[in-house]
Amino acid sequence: MAYKKYLLTITVGLFALSLFSQTTQKPILHARHWMAITGKPLGATAGATTFNKGGNAVDAACAMLAATSTMWDVLSWGGETQALIYNPNTGKVIGINALGVAPTGATVEFYKEKGYDYPPQFGPLAAVTPGTPGGLMTMLAEYGSMSLEEVLAPAMEMAMGYPMEGQTARRIEGSKDEIKKWPASQRIFLTNLGKETEAPDEGEIFVQKDLYNTLSKLIEAEQKALKEGKTREEAIYAAYDRFYKGDIADDFVKGVKELGGLITKKDLANWKVYIEEPLKTNYKGIDVYKLTSWVQSPVMLQSLNMVEQLDLKGMGYNSVNYIHALYQIMNMTFADRDFYYGDPYFPPAEPIDGLMSKEYAKARLKEINWEMNDPEVKPGDPYPYQNGKNPYLKYIEDWAKEMNGKTGFVPNIQSPSSEFPKGTEIYNGTTSIQTADEEGWVVSITPSGGWVPAAIAGNTGIGLSQRAQSFVLNEKENPYNVIEPGKRPRATLTPTLALKDGKPFLSFAVQGGDSQDQNLLQFFLNMVEFDMNVQEAAEAANINSFQMKGSFGQHEIEPGKLLIREDTPDYVRKKLRDMGYTLQIRERTSGPINAIYFDWEHGSMWGGSSNFGEDYGIGW
Repeated sequence: MAYKKYLLTITVGLFALSLFSQTTQKPILHARHWMAITGKPLGATAGATTFNKGGNAVDAACAMLAATSTMWDVLSWGGETQALIYNPNTGKVIGINALGVAPTGATVEFYKEKGYDYPPQFGPLAAVTPGTPGGLMTMLAEYGSMSLEEVLAPAMEMAMGYPMEGQTARRIEGSKDEIKKWPASQRIFLTNLGKETEAPDEGEIFVQKDLYNTLSKLIEAEQKALKEGKTREEAIYAAYDRFYKGDIADDFVKGVKELGGLITKKDLANWKVYIEEPLKTNYKGIDVYKLTSWVQSPVMLQSLNMVEQLDLKGMGYNSVNYIHALYQIMNMTFADRDFYYGDPYFPPAEPIDGLMSKEYAKARLKEINWEMNDPEVKPGDPYPYQNGKNPYLKYIEDWAKEMNGKTGFVPNIQSPSSEFPKGTEIYNGTTSIQTADEEGWVVSITPSGGWVPAAIAGNTGIGLSQRAQSFVLNEKENPYNVIEPGKRPRATLTPTLALKDGKPFLSFAVQGGDSQDQNLLQFFLNMVEFDMNVQEAAEAANINSFQMKGSFGQHEIEPGKLLIREDTPDYVRKKLRDMGYTLQIRERTSGPINAIYFDWEHGSMWGGSSNFGEDYGIGW
């Protein structure tokens, strides 16, 4: 029987009567030994297979990453990988930065001369260097226990043919005009070329021989190194070198050049994965870890620093005041994201210490208008909170003029497909991977990039990333995120780990572009403040703000637009409209959240996988 829970909160004045009553559509996933959750059933199966062969959580996560990258729907091998890993041997959380960089020649002047306001959404000029192969091999070499051959086995079997899913088939069909611009993409994706429906049929065995050959070359490099007496780790890095410095790199660059792209072999050879110390904040005794400013992750930490000052339980779950408070706080932290976040390995240095300051959070909270939405929220000034002087205050003064337009993350939502009820739109691009094992390893990954309609590089089977579109060309918009060769774009991809009493508490992530940390913030609060279990929190009604600068396309914004779930009471809707909000209403608003909760009292894991899409988990 599905788990049922009631929370009744009676409030007065502007605080609405809030009734939380929910039966989850998916059951909680319980496990003792291991757990594997991701956005695709076949991906979860790859993880389960790896666990059953003796792999740890890192091995399983790498197998799931390889499998989902082979499935194209939400990412591919030419994309980027962002991860957090809890190492039980050290008790530390590790960050993995495997985001690609802008190639040689990718300058502001280059794109402006071609008439772009931002780098394009699709095609070879949208590409940064591939990050996922390097990220996968680095994680496996440093923290896994298996060989690359063992971990890639499910993906290679899939590359030789797996049943195409209906969702992916429809996306290919809907994108076929773009796909036909790129010869290898047309050859691989449009298996029924010339017919009325040119994409693969649902259930058709989809074969990718080019990709299989590329993955086989990685295994050949590993096996050769092992025969030469190299260690497991050294052999995996030999495969890494073949991809980024050897004949695979040659073939990839040749394919990119034939498409009109910019990536050079030197770009591939110079790129590297960074193993980083993540950021963290403490929320009521819970340490929450996120990656730093090269992705949007710090916005959740900034938001937690602000909401910690409020009586959320007193407001009531999804009351008018609760919704208003979250919307205003997220607008402030996302305004900071839009102006201050960028690649920390390039100057100017982001003011991350000031942004993470709890005193800064208290000061920002005082700026909130508690009666009405503020459509002109600007970035704050974190520099005084790190004993510095802001060199870009002049740009903030003109912030509103730079922010005109409509929101950027709505165009990245797919129309509902036939197997999902109305209102359960699936966010294009990205998936999430959550794994854990009884030894204590925990992995949270948000990989993305190279999604359909990807331009495929020659005979490699590797689709190009589209992440360069997240750069800006105008310093006034974000002086820390202006495109230049070798630089990483500020991405949206944002895995999360939380520790309590020095032990894993939660591992969670979600896909969905600019909505990711909005949904993750509310998921976390649902569990910590409103006593929901992991599955309830994954399915619960979230709100989304559209009042931030989009990270895709034309980077648009729509102040005051607010997404709410269709069961929001009429009196709450009316009050929100009176406060200046424009409402968008959908059947489901949680986003495709995947999560693992660690039950230390009973020595078990609880898995949550939202009812938003095809997300799926397996545990034992």
